[in-house]
Amino acid sequence: MTTGGKLIIVIIFAIALAKAQTSQEQASASSRQTPKTVAERLGYPATSRLLVIHADDFGMLHSVNKATIEALNNKWITSASILVPCPWFPEAARLAREHPEWDLGIHLALNSEWTSVRWRPVSVGSSGSTLTDKDGYLPLTGAEVGQQTQAPDAEREMRAQIETARASGVKFTHFDTHMFAVSTKPPLGVEYVKLGRAYGIPLLLDHHELQMGVTPAAVLIDRILFLEPGLAAGQWLNAYENMLRQVPPGTYQLIVHLAYADDETRAATYDQPNWGAQWRQNDLDVVKNPEFQRFIKEQGFILVSWRELAKAMPQDWKSSENKTNNP
Repeated sequence: MTTGGKLIIVIIFAIALAKAQTSQEQASASSRQTPKTVAERLGYPATSRLLVIHADDFGMLHSVNKATIEALNNKWITSASILVPCPWFPEAARLAREHPEWDLGIHLALNSEWTSVRWRPVSVGSSGSTLTDKDGYLPLTGAEVGQQTQAPDAEREMRAQIETARASGVKFTHFDTHMFAVSTKPPLGVEYVKLGRAYGIPLLLDHHELQMGVTPAAVLIDRILFLEPGLAAGQWLNAYENMLRQVPPGTYQLIVHLAYADDETRAATYDQPNWGAQWRQNDLDVVKNPEFQRFIKEQGFILVSWRELAKAMPQDWKSSENKTNNP
């Protein structure tokens, strides 16, 4: 072979090698720019719409417990979370022990919103803490939490709620926040995130309502969905369907509040129609409605639980400091 022929071969080889390297670099850059979605990390197509149907406030009242039990047993919902400081927590804990298959979180509470039924902190007595109002209860509103509750007290209380649930035999899958109280000021959100990492437990976070500055891979919910006040009972089903119909591919949590509109719930919530007795009855009526269940299937939603979502958490989520073994 002539020298010129050898030179041509070398040039061709160099061009091919450069193209291969460029392709690898482009693929690597593309991988960095478009990390896998939660759906993809769980083995579903990127075009999937994953949905957690989640009931808050398990443990608040016996009526709430009855409705939540019915919904869990019939798979009308995929997850629920427990209010530890509340009067009917012991019943919720007993049922959680009897049903380890249920997907249950801890609904970390820093406020107590009803006037007829109040709850006190788990971690302290009736006074001498930034956690309580003048009567020794957790404050009525999230705004009051933001004004008075100091981060060390909040951390101590949330940890006490977690440990109380664990001591009662609850096998929890996630943590979330009652009435989003941890979002009322940044230091409370910091403690919320630290607890999730300390226990190695997923947190309810999203890119709209609950943004806490964690690594994006640890945010498993794209958007939290819930009804706003102002609807008549007859509009409930259509409102939920319209809300869900328009969401793009992603992972969502639909929050519902379940109870029967019985004497107990009406007395507990008598002065607050929003999220009160009739609201909770309406939510129960929707999730048990075969028409709503058909809608979910026809829309192609993939129902998931937090136990499944946890498989998409980054491996380094659990902090190296202050590790705590979750159940």
